[in-house]
Amino acid sequence: MASKAIKILIIGESQVGKSSLLCRFVDNYYEDNKKSTVAIDCKCAEICVDGTEYKVALWDTAGAEQYRTLSPNFYRNAHGAILVYDSTRRETLVKLKQWFEDLETFCHNPNIAIMVVGSKIDEKRVVDSEEGRKVARDHGALFIETSAKCDLFVKDAFNQIVKKIVSSEHFDNRTSPNVVTLDKKKGSDSSPSAPASPSCFSC
Repeated sequence: MASKAIKILIIGESQVGKSSLLCRFVDNYYEDNKKSTVAIDCKCAEICVDGTEYKVALWDTAGAEQYRTLSPNFYRNAHGAILVYDSTRRETLVKLKQWFEDLETFCHNPNIAIMVVGSKIDEKRVVDSEEGRKVARDHGALFIETSAKCDLFVKDAFNQIVKKIVSSEHFDNRTSPNVVTLDKKKGSDSSPSAPASPSCFSC
């Protein structure tokens, strides 16, 4: 039996805490000095919005330049994107401009929900909240600050973007072409255009 999954991308520069956010949310786990993601990782979760459970496929990609060639497949059929910067490294906020451009180039969903996330707020910050909020506002995106280490506002981030996705007049969980179909029996993605990622279908 197949079930529908909402596809959400987690993007940003290397070492901004993308994987830590994902692990904290899905596995309630945090690791100091976590190694950078190689290529693509994906985890599944279920999020309840207004009494309805939604299966969510969360796609995490390496922020290193050499993995940008993965972009076309990675961005395809996405419902939402979380752009992460490190509040202790100003350059990661500045470089969100390139990630927004990549999103516009490779994602063909004009109604994609976007969130800007400032990470590592438990550490000494160099980026003020208002700076991150302005970037989000300029792109019509949601904004939140988090700490995966201290488990601050991580669930809020994922819950808010899923709520925005499913609340959109353009979203239809039954018929939307921007829906990834997961086959629970086979443990595979029936969408022919999606890149392989075994961990995405382990849930």
